[in-house]
Amino acid sequence: MSALTLRQRVDAAKLAAKPRALGRVRSVVGMSVTVEGVQAAIGEAVCLSRAGGELLAEVVAIEDGGLVCMPLGELTGIRAGAAAELAPGRLRVPVGEQLRGRVLDALGRPIDGGTDLRGITRVPASGTPPHPLRRAMVDTHMPLGVRVLDTMLPCGRGQRMGIFAGSGVGKSSLLSMIARGTEADISVLALVGERGREVREMIEHDLGPAGLARSVVVVATSDEPALMRLQAAQTATRIAEWFRDTGRHVVLMMDSLTRYCMAQREVGLAAGEPPATRGYPPSVFALLPRLLERAGAGEHGSITGLYTVLVEGDDMNDPVADSARSILDGHIVLSRKLATSGHFPSVDVLESVSRVAPRVMTPEQVAQANELRRLMAAYRDARDLIEIGAYVKGANAVVDRAVQLKAAIELFLRQDAAAVAPVSQSLAALATLVTP
Repeated sequence: MSALTLRQRVDAAKLAAKPRALGRVRSVVGMSVTVEGVQAAIGEAVCLSRAGGELLAEVVAIEDGGLVCMPLGELTGIRAGAAAELAPGRLRVPVGEQLRGRVLDALGRPIDGGTDLRGITRVPASGTPPHPLRRAMVDTHMPLGVRVLDTMLPCGRGQRMGIFAGSGVGKSSLLSMIARGTEADISVLALVGERGREVREMIEHDLGPAGLARSVVVVATSDEPALMRLQAAQTATRIAEWFRDTGRHVVLMMDSLTRYCMAQREVGLAAGEPPATRGYPPSVFALLPRLLERAGAGEHGSITGLYTVLVEGDDMNDPVADSARSILDGHIVLSRKLATSGHFPSVDVLESVSRVAPRVMTPEQVAQANELRRLMAAYRDARDLIEIGAYVKGANAVVDRAVQLKAAIELFLRQDAAAVAPVSQSLAALATLVTP
């Protein structure tokens, strides 16, 4: 018997002989459980006994004489007086090359029917952002395979972009195009609070076998507890961080950041936080930068973050959208008007911006993109006159050219959902379009 094996057996025996400190469930209110008799810190897990098994819950607040816990599963079977015990260690998630092509739940457990992940490396779910002075500069173009993004709203390695839109405007479809067309080493897709029906559609139809083979998918559907939806975002980000730390260039796509905030709203209100802006407690706006700053360029690899933001009532200034826009490095606005007219992807170029465009494109490419913006803006300003026939040709040379190129511009900005546009071809098409 080796010394290492003997030491492991001794440690296991000590752990088994250690006295167990049992507490009990004092009350259950809504989705929160109050436990007394157990000493634990914020973020630690408590194991609750119930008929037919056990339930893990995470400590989210500490009150006089009790812990406020949120369950990582259904509360069915939990009753007052049920035994409660501190669970050893914090939540850990699997990382490694074996995750490519796998679909996981919020705790990192496979849900795709594939082989289990026994023996895989596991790390704490919480991560830390790269040091601000050791981050690599965002100065390299990250092609996404979507023509309008690669030319008009270029994304750099390590950039964090928000996709802002109301419901049903094409956010998920745009993410699926990016997952298939990006030139990143690997894609990590987090489906947070999505409808269960859409998960299989996203995996089989939108991603397809080729897209899934170079992706890791983390899923927490809308019917799961709030803590599971929160944990799905943390798990996906931690997996992306592991690939970045090994020198890879990762695209992290999260759908949606708003549902992450809604989950934290449930947790915060259950923990006794006061509601603030539109019912969101202060913890929501404290957690957002902690999550978003973990993406970005590291010393060796990078995480390019793409986060969808579901705006309420198409209001681009709702609290979550406004806070996210101030943290992110650019925003892509999807227009309901374009979507209902059959224009896909429904990107409103004039309302969108990439803050790193001058650093990832050549001066000539930036000038060409700006020229196309100028033509689109000129047509928008004169649209009413043009549509009622009051515009006189020759009154404005820029408007004249915009009218002449309108059909070509629309064709350039559109792209079939199943198509992948190579960035070299997209930039060449832009140059051809705007060159007199």
